[in-house]
Amino acid sequence: MTRLYIAEKPSLGRAIAAVLPRPHKNNNGYIEVGNGDIVTWCIGHLLEQVEPDAYDEKYKKWNLADLPIIPQQWQLTPRKSARQQLSVVRKLVKQASEVVHAGDPDREGQLLVDEVIDHVKLSAAKKAGMKRLLISDLNPAAVKRALGKMRENRDFIPLSVSALARSRADWLYGMNMTRAYTLLGQQGGYRGVLSVGRVQTPVLGLVTRRDDDIANFVPKPYYEVTALIPYQGSDIRARWQPSEACKPWQDEDGRVLNRKLCENVANRIQGQPAQVTEAERKESRQSAPLPYSLSALQIDAAKRFGMSAADVLATCQSLYEKHKAITYPRSDCRYLPKEHFAQAGEVCQAISNSAPKLAEAVTGADLSLKSKAWNDKKVDAHHAIIPTPKSVNSAALSGREQDIYQLIARQYLMQFYPAAIYSEAKLVFAIAGGVFIAKGRQLKSAGWRALLGREDAEDEQALADKVPPLEQGTVLTCREGEIKDKMTEPPKPFTEATLLQAMTGIARFVSDPSLKKILRDTDGLGTEATRAGILDILFKRQLLVRQGKSIHATEAGRGLIYALPDEATYPDMTAHWEHQLQDMADKKCAYQPFMTALQERLLHMMAQVRDSDVPPSLRALKSPEPAKGGKRKGFGKSGGRRKAGAPSAARGRARKPKSS
Repeated sequence: MTRLYIAEKPSLGRAIAAVLPRPHKNNNGYIEVGNGDIVTWCIGHLLEQVEPDAYDEKYKKWNLADLPIIPQQWQLTPRKSARQQLSVVRKLVKQASEVVHAGDPDREGQLLVDEVIDHVKLSAAKKAGMKRLLISDLNPAAVKRALGKMRENRDFIPLSVSALARSRADWLYGMNMTRAYTLLGQQGGYRGVLSVGRVQTPVLGLVTRRDDDIANFVPKPYYEVTALIPYQGSDIRARWQPSEACKPWQDEDGRVLNRKLCENVANRIQGQPAQVTEAERKESRQSAPLPYSLSALQIDAAKRFGMSAADVLATCQSLYEKHKAITYPRSDCRYLPKEHFAQAGEVCQAISNSAPKLAEAVTGADLSLKSKAWNDKKVDAHHAIIPTPKSVNSAALSGREQDIYQLIARQYLMQFYPAAIYSEAKLVFAIAGGVFIAKGRQLKSAGWRALLGREDAEDEQALADKVPPLEQGTVLTCREGEIKDKMTEPPKPFTEATLLQAMTGIARFVSDPSLKKILRDTDGLGTEATRAGILDILFKRQLLVRQGKSIHATEAGRGLIYALPDEATYPDMTAHWEHQLQDMADKKCAYQPFMTALQERLLHMMAQVRDSDVPPSLRALKSPEPAKGGKRKGFGKSGGRRKAGAPSAARGRARKPKSS
């Protein structure tokens, strides 16, 4: 009886084999272990969606009259670089008496191996008996634990169906919309791909609208009044709180736009009694931030090191696969299973050895403390990204690997430090019928904040003015009112960090309360595994551009957003999709109604495109720079599409990077 393990990547396959009986025999594409079991692997995706012309030769040339392209019988084809490995897997599957699915612990990892199993036509009996191995840490102890807790693969069928629906829906939407709007652009003289996607286009819409807000911004003056109240040699500074009667002179954010009103207040309070009507002093506690998900790590790395999302993901993959120094990096979770708490000592020792700069932080950690990060209810297939118990020689890590490892390790160590404690004070004064508030906040005990570098630490003294401990009823005298002249400022351009924050917190960009909830629950636009690739596509297609740290839409990017219907440029559609896909994974929704609704919508959208003129925003666009070799990417000499078909931006799912 032979058990066959199918891992997602060679690195995972080798990690599984390492804990199975010896001796091992390394073969081409698989490892045979001592008890006769075999470990093989995919190389990321072995299969990919076929190009449209595989369904019909006429689709080689892009033509509006042919849209929408809707396959009646979906086909996958072996990737050129993976044909040999697919043959290896096919042969081994036929010989095995039992198969274990060892894809990555996420929706795409589930589908990636399941579709190979279907493609090689595994028998129904073997398929029914398949096991699921979930590994998020490539170190031997963790792999052994996972082997002892295998589940039935059939339990994950809904997850696979959900991933399949997303893959096919993204192909349908991206392929058809990209062809339609690229052809419209071509009619207007644009010689480039105007790629459209369910996730990438709302991201482009976010940036375009932010750029427009900045370009159209008209600064307005506004004013603030502060009462200066002498006390024991210094001034208490209390800010005026305009009453309801002042609303006609305020903007929607409550700023006072009338200077004469402020001058009147300042004159009225000068030399007047200032009575304390409320006095509050309290201590507040700020718990350590949770360990990282991939997006949270990408945001911090962008702020601190200026790294792109793609660079952070690539660095994490190396730390995970090559060095085995961190756990599974494509995680959207920021919590840890309780059983991991027992490993804290080993993990901290590994941090001390691997990142000497954090040795002092390790010494100060109190391993008896248990933060809210350890919560089994918040952990499903994978948990937060943390260091593994494996020590690595810091000299073996590149500069970027050291930076990212230290960020992950520091965030983990914070879980073993007490809360930061602040002293907060508030005084409310009544002066000449007006209300004035003074607030203060001071760090009393740093706790986990002691681990922050100086560039991250807040200037606590600058948080607020000093507020003395006064009793309610105390009467002082206001010396004068101070008016500050200010100007409203335009919103700031997106940076890599703020755009990732917007993608993960996209709920605030929609008004429908039910959609807000869906987007909060699904963690926003895109997934941990795809966000970096989505941004990459937009830069490569020259729809977004970097200017220093700022990210802006190009002329073509803006033209595309202005040409598209609103539903394609806002995140609402993604929210609807994600809601249904999650319901599919939870067995609350079927595959077919979701796909039928999308096909009907595409028929309507393509009819609208055919019946309309070239949108004004797509006329006279400057074409992108030619690719190396003289041709613009994706177009042959005739101006029609070459055989490659739709751009990769419009294909099914974003591919995971291949491992070594």
